Amino acid sequence: MFDWLVVGAGFAGSVLAERLASQRNERVLLIDRRPHIGGNAFDRYDAAGVLIHQYGPHIFHTNSKAIFEHLSQFTEWRLYEHRVLAEVDGMKVPIPINLTTINKLYGLSLTSTEMEGWLAARAEPVEEIRTARDVVVGTVGRELYEKFFCGYTRKQWGLDPSELDKAVTARVPTRTNTDDRYFSDAHQFMPAEGYTKMFNRMVNHPNIEVMLETDYRDVCDLIPHKRLIFTGPIDEYFGYRFGKLPYRSLSFEHVTLDKEWHQPVAVVNYPQTNAYTRVTEYKHMTGQRHPKTSLTYEYSCEEGDPYYPIPRPQNAELFKRYERLALSTQNVWFVGRLATYRYYNMDQVVGQALATFRRINEQLSGSKPIAAWERLELSA
Repeated sequence: MFDWLVVGAGFAGSVLAERLASQRNERVLLIDRRPHIGGNAFDRYDAAGVLIHQYGPHIFHTNSKAIFEHLSQFTEWRLYEHRVLAEVDGMKVPIPINLTTINKLYGLSLTSTEMEGWLAARAEPVEEIRTARDVVVGTVGRELYEKFFCGYTRKQWGLDPSELDKAVTARVPTRTNTDDRYFSDAHQFMPAEGYTKMFNRMVNHPNIEVMLETDYRDVCDLIPHKRLIFTGPIDEYFGYRFGKLPYRSLSFEHVTLDKEWHQPVAVVNYPQTNAYTRVTEYKHMTGQRHPKTSLTYEYSCEEGDPYYPIPRPQNAELFKRYERLALSTQNVWFVGRLATYRYYNMDQVVGQALATFRRINEQLSGSKPIAAWERLELSA
């Protein structure tokens, strides 16, 4: 008899499994349908011996000291500040848009103050910002929207930005200085030996048993357990009772080149050309020294594993129907991106998992009934 069955060995499931095993001394069965732990953060050495991310680039960044210190129990870190270029009008320029981007793209020599006025003159005020298009056009105007966001968003989501929630583009700031870092968080690092080794240390506990290539439906009635943590798609848990929640999927083409470097930064986006959205060169992120380099060409697609919940009002309404079911389900905790139908960064998922554990610990220790639903509460 296991005290807990944890479905999904990504950040949410692995963090909770470790806390339950080490802090409550309870027996945990951690399962995943994939042949590895780590979820989408899984990394591996390819045939050439280059460390790559199987499911596209994952860069850890957070403003939460508590989250950073928690993960530091399982890994050393390599300082890394992520930089991204976008190929626009035949030039590679920084994204998010900054002072360098505008000066290079238009052959100008603006100062930060001058750029503020330059953008203000091109911005098209929107009375009520509702969509991803409204955010960009209202900030930088139609021309930059077309160059940087419109085509990329259509490739990424299969929809026009005017059909997507404003949160899609609100995540990417516009800067009037020369700061070319993609993130501005206080803690920006990569696990020194990779994510997979960090996950291995996290779940390496005598109270945790790991079963891979295992589907929840195949074992839920066969393996006795008291309580369940589910980090998979919430609609799948309920048998798609109200229909499937829409997701955007990804496909990846991994290639190795017989040269040391291919591009000047880890990621180059392609908003105007090519079928792929971006190209990642991993040695920039990992710091690995190797005479060859490995790249990933990333494509968005409709079919495949669920990656990105599609942020549209009708999808949010469908999710709320599943949320109501979750509220009435006893002894099941729904945690993580897929279970809460939100796009969270890695640190947010860790924060949600730690908040969930605190509630579990309080409720079980106080003999209170277990809540079926865990909303996002970050310790950040």
